[in-house]
Amino acid sequence: MESNKKVEKFWDRTAYNYDKEEKKDEQTYLRIIEKTRAYLKDADVVLDFGCGTGLISNEIAENVNQVQAIDISSKMIEVAKNKAIMRQIQNVDYAYTTIFDEKYKSGTFDVILAFYILHLVEDSKMVIQRIFELLKPGGLIISVTPCMGEKPFLNGLFSIASKLGFIPKIKPFKISELELLFKEANFEIIGIECLHKRTHQYLIIAKKK
Repeated sequence: MESNKKVEKFWDRTAYNYDKEEKKDEQTYLRIIEKTRAYLKDADVVLDFGCGTGLISNEIAENVNQVQAIDISSKMIEVAKNKAIMRQIQNVDYAYTTIFDEKYKSGTFDVILAFYILHLVEDSKMVIQRIFELLKPGGLIISVTPCMGEKPFLNGLFSIASKLGFIPKIKPFKISELELLFKEANFEIIGIECLHKRTHQYLIIAKKK
């Protein structure tokens, strides 16, 4: 699956201001990092799918053996790499690519992170199936996804903004639909939590059966 060039350009434009915007919700990110660390082990090989500017990858690097961090925005990857160099983080490999890159083989990863990405992909079912394929047996996916289908008015505003080209297209999940996607891909959901009630951001931890 090739990345959408229009979407890629959007994220390239936002790369250098991305961290400033995300810091407005810093407490949510700190909670995500804390909850993610609870599931990580020193020997783990982790894939951070849609890593952005490395906000999560750089923070969890010390808790695992290796992180493969990928994004469809070359500018995001550039920012993330520079941050890792400044912090002398050496076990994160940043790559400008997609999750369907054939260099990633079946049963490679102990944990796959998918933060703020599943509602943006073109085919979420195919992506979750790919995540299942890449995980080792018993491996975990840890995800956070805004479920805009739970907020019809807010979803309407985002839909208009997307049609006008201000933001990428957003899939308006309901939490029940998101759960079903994981279950249909043969994942066992072991944890669900609403991190942000206003935007219905749901943390889901699921295990490959």
